This record gives sequence, C-alpha cells and structure tokens, in this order.
Amino acid sequence: MSDPLLRELDHYVVLEPGGGERILTAAETLAWLEARLAKLEPVPADLAALPSPGLQAQRLLETACELELAPGLTIQWFAVRIEPPG
Repeated sequence: MSDPLLRELDHYVVLEPGGGERILTAAETLAWLEARLAKLEPVPADLAALPSPGLQAQRLLETACELELAPGLTIQWFAVRIEPPG
C-alpha cells in the first residue's frame, strides 16, 4: 500500500551509477524515469500492459524506488521533504 504522504512530496533524490545524487522536482523525476523507460527493452513485465512510458513512469514513481536498466546497473529514487528556509 502506498503511503499518501509520499505522494504529497514534491522532490526526489535520484541516483544513477556514475551520475551521483541529484534532487529533482516530482515533474522532473517523472520525466527522468520516462526517458529511461523509453530506452528500456523490454520494460518490466508489471509495466508492459501500460500503454506509454509516461504511464509506466507514473506507476514506478508510485510503487517502487529502483529500476534495473541492465544487469548490475540500477537507478534509484527516493521521495524527500524539503523544508522551507526560516
């Protein structure tokens, strides 16, 4: 079951092998996942029934925190809360 608080978060830390750590907005994270899924053949079986990389990325964002692109090559993302200054 998905935690409703995580869906309200609007930033994610994304990790790519050799790419370090970046903080992205939810929209940027979705686009980041979509771009990786568009290049992935085949997509994971649990996502294959979804008709587009955008819907697949949304499903991943809601249900997972990592995706194996190739054996030993995994990307990860984690929801974070960024506190406003002050």
